[in-house]
Amino acid sequence: MRPDVLILGQGLAGTLLAWELERAGIGFRLVDCGHAGAATLAAAGIINPITGRRLVKSWRIGTLGPAARDTYRALEAELGVPLWRDLRVRRRFADERERHTWRDKVARGELAPYAGDAEADGFWIEHAARVDLGALLAAARARWLSAGRLRVEAFGPADLARETARHAIVIDCTGRAAAEGGRFAFVPWEYSKGEMLELAVAGLDPGVVINRRHWIVPVGAGAAWVGATHDPGLRDPRPTPAARAALEASAQDLLGAGTPFAVTGHRAGVRVTLPDKRPVAGRHPDQPHLGLINGLGAKGALWAPLLARQWVDHLQAATPFDLEVDVARFLRLPPGRSTPSASSVG
Repeated sequence: MRPDVLILGQGLAGTLLAWELERAGIGFRLVDCGHAGAATLAAAGIINPITGRRLVKSWRIGTLGPAARDTYRALEAELGVPLWRDLRVRRRFADERERHTWRDKVARGELAPYAGDAEADGFWIEHAARVDLGALLAAARARWLSAGRLRVEAFGPADLARETARHAIVIDCTGRAAAEGGRFAFVPWEYSKGEMLELAVAGLDPGVVINRRHWIVPVGAGAAWVGATHDPGLRDPRPTPAARAALEASAQDLLGAGTPFAVTGHRAGVRVTLPDKRPVAGRHPDQPHLGLINGLGAKGALWAPLLARQWVDHLQAATPFDLEVDVARFLRLPPGRSTPSASSVG
């Protein structure tokens, strides 16, 4: 029997989708040409319940956090590699405004149960975690190459007609390439370049992320990452001297003036986001044989399990996609903002 689904891209979204399809017994194949310029290159895989200068709880963290943990723990057992690590975040206040925001939100109970003990210069965030995205993608890649499910090659517009004749549906998980490819041109894609540094540094607590504007996360004995920058609109995936200088200064600030470190690597990638700060999944309104997962931004480790599960539920039982992630939401924009009609999108 021919595979039912072709997945374009074996980044985080494609890997989680393939995993859920495999568990559900749905036939699939993947096509992937590598991860050059992918946002995953500059992603630490941090799941942080409270983020941003306004100290906002991550979208649906109360349900998505435990669900993500279950997914990655199951992948650990199946792939035989450690992926999930529970963490605490030591959030240092960037300024007095942020301190006041924290005080007001704690008083109103808005940050419970994630806001922990207070300190003079910040507070603790509980129930955070890190997913080792590099280990996940490498182990999954080896698994599906060995099983003959993954083809290592580029995929262009001319290939789409051929592949849709072979598969019931093609689901595009290529991130920036999908956004720029034009097949979902009615979606108001946004882009943000992110860069991070790999560090050699001793003495860090392996269970603690330090965060003030940027973060430092331990990734192994004597190793850590600092990042990530956020440059809206930029699509050049090459590392830059300006970002390196900014991240080195941030690393010294977070570690303290007396803590030496050395830069051992510099990564960059381009995130795809949406104006409403939600990811996107679903079928093309005029080409139902074409679907996507995209817009994971900086929260891919938290959101990818949800979107993959939504696709499986949709394929098995025709379950509608959640309205907050459904690609169709961009065909119903508010008055005053124009968009192509569903019948004209192609």
